[in-house]
Amino acid sequence: MTVPHHARAADDALVAGMVVEDPDAATAFVRRFQAQVYGLAVSVTRDRALAEDVAQEAFLRAWRAAPTFDRARGTVAGWLLTITRNLAIDAVRARRADPTDGDELDRLLHLTLAGDATAEAASTAVEADRALASLRAGPPEQARAVVLAVLGGCTAAEVGAHEGIPLGTAKTRIRTGLRRMRAATPVEGP
Repeated sequence: MTVPHHARAADDALVAGMVVEDPDAATAFVRRFQAQVYGLAVSVTRDRALAEDVAQEAFLRAWRAAPTFDRARGTVAGWLLTITRNLAIDAVRARRADPTDGDELDRLLHLTLAGDATAEAASTAVEADRALASLRAGPPEQARAVVLAVLGGCTAAEVGAHEGIPLGTAKTRIRTGLRRMRAATPVEGP
């Protein structure tokens, strides 16, 4: 069995092939990067079905943006994974509810952290009771930041303003709290 020349081509050559709309180059490009793209999409979205959509859109965007690729600015993999990461973040944000007002945020904080609500009642963004238990088991300031960001739809800057903390501290609390929750929550899948 012979290996098509595109399968052995350098990453840059595959992008150049996509610029001239070579379907074989596009196929080789997708096959080469599909595991990385899908893996990143799953790690950001935590939803296999959504990750499939994100991965497909990432390859479409790469195809359309191939003429703008500049190897001086980075690798093909880095370029493609940046596209994927941005799309995955946008997809997660699109699923998130609109930010709520201050009184509603305070009520949401109380219900979620006091243990009076199920995961479904708190928000569809946190679906597993294990995730809520993990959130409640962590430091309270970290839990508050995650609730405000994930369930309340606040940006890190809004979390910082609400909690009276610097932006960097808000980002750290959100990131660390989400890691704790991800470690306790299995990835959704078919």
